[in-house]
Amino acid sequence: MKRRLVLLGAPGSGKGTQAEMITRQFGIPVTSPGAILRREKDLGTPLGIETAEITQRGDLVPDKIIVELIEDWLRLHGSHGFVFDGFPRTLPQAESLLSILTRLRTALDLAIWLEVSEQTVHERIGGRLQCRSCGFTTSVTSAKFAERPICPYCDGPLVRRNDDDESVLRTRLQEFHTKTEPLAEFYGKMSILHRIDGNRDREEVFKDISRLIEAK
Repeated sequence: MKRRLVLLGAPGSGKGTQAEMITRQFGIPVTSPGAILRREKDLGTPLGIETAEITQRGDLVPDKIIVELIEDWLRLHGSHGFVFDGFPRTLPQAESLLSILTRLRTALDLAIWLEVSEQTVHERIGGRLQCRSCGFTTSVTSAKFAERPICPYCDGPLVRRNDDDESVLRTRLQEFHTKTEPLAEFYGKMSILHRIDGNRDREEVFKDISRLIEAK
């Protein structure tokens, strides 16, 4: 079974949803730079406050900060594999991850690219909710609420993300096209890139991802 994965795609492509499904089905630890930084923000650290201001503008957090956070996480939690949700996002980040894994004497198994239309992105972002406590992501349409939006895993509050504002989304999409899309060629040359149609129902997408993980 393949246990070292990165999930790539535009904002709203379903990376967080699929990462959550992967860790529940296969027990592979999952994280994202966003999840790590939100914890820093909730703790009120200087790093958390600084990066929150950056993400609220729709800009990307500097690579140096992201790479250091990821390397620390890998040394603590990566011995049983990993799923990175939305990391790497730039070519320098991808090259840094390759260097980190080389130092740790391991290698990336899969780079899964969730392809979605911009219409899908806008529809999903417009109705996205995220747990303030654990980072679980769902939508207004798929979640079933009795009275108020509560996370089904930790009972934390489900809220709209600050960076899901329409003007911020336009900036994030521009950043994705210019800085993240070149990773397709990078991982294609390594023969580990797999493209999946992310416009479909989450269960259908997960079936395709599961086949890749379980393939010999």
